Amino acid sequence: MTCTSVSPEVIQELQKYDSPTIINVIELFQIQPCNSGYMNASIKSIFPEFPPVVGYASPATFRGAIAPAQAETNSSFLAHIEALSLLPQPRIVVFEDLDSPSKAATFGEVMCAIYQRFGCVGIVTSGAARDILAIRKLGFAVFASSTCVSHGYSRIEDMHQTVHVGGLTIRTGDLLHADANGIVLIPHSIADSVARACPLYIEAERIVLEFLRSETVSLEGLRQAFDEHVQKILSIPGMVRGAADVIRKRSPVAKLI
Repeated sequence: MTCTSVSPEVIQELQKYDSPTIINVIELFQIQPCNSGYMNASIKSIFPEFPPVVGYASPATFRGAIAPAQAETNSSFLAHIEALSLLPQPRIVVFEDLDSPSKAATFGEVMCAIYQRFGCVGIVTSGAARDILAIRKLGFAVFASSTCVSHGYSRIEDMHQTVHVGGLTIRTGDLLHADANGIVLIPHSIADSVARACPLYIEAERIVLEFLRSETVSLEGLRQAFDEHVQKILSIPGMVRGAADVIRKRSPVAKLI
């Protein structure tokens, strides 16, 4: 299995920004509808105080309602650890809970501790979480639709197959950004550009925010601030592409945007 990856520097830059900024920037490149590319409100951060995480998706399906053969329980989990090790780091595990409604927690403390040790920065599930106080101590980001006290008949079924979680289709190696606001899929084709554009977008927002801190404000002043804000935002894709053109001239093997 191969997975397109971006540089560690891009990952580190993307982690600096919240998910609303990330998705606002993605919209500027007009490669997908503005109502797509993110998980819906059914998936929530269990620890909204945690900083953003960015990683490559390791998708799998989960079921907790049906008793498996005894030998299958641990073997399926270990097989997933082996499968995700083929992905670059950092990684985010994404589970689609096949039970509706959920009959058991998809993960708990031990499972999260193992995933964390094997290069994962978070877990997302359409199902339930448990052991959340213990997981908070691990500093491990988890996202779920609910909590459930029981592990039920916990079993990982298919792994590294396409899953559907929170209204979003996730494939192996997809680049995800997740925080208190939500979970965003960053297209690989523009990941570098998004990382470069985020600070420019923050600068554009600062125009309005700084105006609002003025000693006096007026509707006309707000209108002017908004106009400057919008013009700054609209110029971002061109500025980023221009910077990439300079890089390509210096290095013929540089990635295209």
